[in-house]
Amino acid sequence: MRFRHPDGSVVHLAYCTNVHPAETLDGVLAQLRDHCEPVRKRLGRDRLGIGLWLAKDAAHALVTDPAALRGLRNELDRRGLEVVTLNGFPYEGFGAEEVKYRVYKPDWTDPERLSHTTDLARLLAALLPDDVVEGTISTLPLAWRTPFDTTRAEAARSALTALAQRLDALAELTGKSIRIGLEPEPGCTVETTGDAIAPLTAVGHDRIGVCVDTCHLATSFEDPRTALDALAVAGIPVVKSQLSAALHAEHPHLPEVREALAAFDEPRFLHQTRTKTDTGLHGTDDLGESLAGDALPESAPWRAHFHVPLHAAPAPPLTSTLPVLKDTLAQLVGGPDPRTRHLEVETYTWQALPPDLRPRSRPQLADGIAAELTLARDLLTDLGLKELP
Repeated sequence: MRFRHPDGSVVHLAYCTNVHPAETLDGVLAQLRDHCEPVRKRLGRDRLGIGLWLAKDAAHALVTDPAALRGLRNELDRRGLEVVTLNGFPYEGFGAEEVKYRVYKPDWTDPERLSHTTDLARLLAALLPDDVVEGTISTLPLAWRTPFDTTRAEAARSALTALAQRLDALAELTGKSIRIGLEPEPGCTVETTGDAIAPLTAVGHDRIGVCVDTCHLATSFEDPRTALDALAVAGIPVVKSQLSAALHAEHPHLPEVREALAAFDEPRFLHQTRTKTDTGLHGTDDLGESLAGDALPESAPWRAHFHVPLHAAPAPPLTSTLPVLKDTLAQLVGGPDPRTRHLEVETYTWQALPPDLRPRSRPQLADGIAAELTLARDLLTDLGLKELP
């Protein structure tokens, strides 16, 4: 979906296909047929943006077979889909029964992360619509926090510097500018937007910036205006933003609240949980740890890294951090010029929701994703952007 910003530029809105995880190219093609095109039709659109997730094997198949890449491009066109952004965070296995810490491997100290991201950049340059010259890729925020010493930090910096040079060469070769955004996430070396400033300043290249995920931002209790202004002062670009909402518990000491939270404690993904008190930010790596004993203070609200559907907040006594998303979006695109032009709805946890909230069929899932995109569209038009055909 495309929108005209009041400054005249185009802002793109997509949804991320990591909600339909597929490890192979055949699986990706099936996603387009079984999920993405039905969502487009529900929205009554001739064209729909998708943020592709290409796992290691799918990316390798496309990089090594030009005919397969042309076939994917043709299939996107045939089904009324376009790609301006990729989710390069998960490497493989995102549909496994247990993902958790595996999603952070390989990290930016491993040469394979550089190789894979380079492949994704080349693929995206080939997949961009003819009238679009800029693509973006989100990636993990360097590494999980441990172990990460100065030697590993230098290895990550060198890898990102090499990537920036490759992106320069790609732009010269293709005329397409691809930018990469580190996606701050609780528990990682770069947990907050503020944590991203030092390593990205060390890289010092405008092709490498930040992907602001509004669920992660909220989980770490960051104030959107403060966070984004600090990035601007430091000269760090917001490459893209993922529109997502975290789980919020206002009164975690109440038994009924803890019982409601426990329903979201599922085995596939990590749900890092945070609370902010007068003594600072406190956290655990997973929701179950927070609910066990006194791991977290109960005197202030808790937020958990669980991407809940944008249009459907959890039932009381829980809610979502949709207000943080709205505030962030206003800061990003509500001003005289947009701070980013690539927005991506990224609710990948539909099948990890409590059983009574999960979609029971492909049509129900498509309905839910279409409802999320409709909400995001309405937020953008309320900010003065105009939806384009």
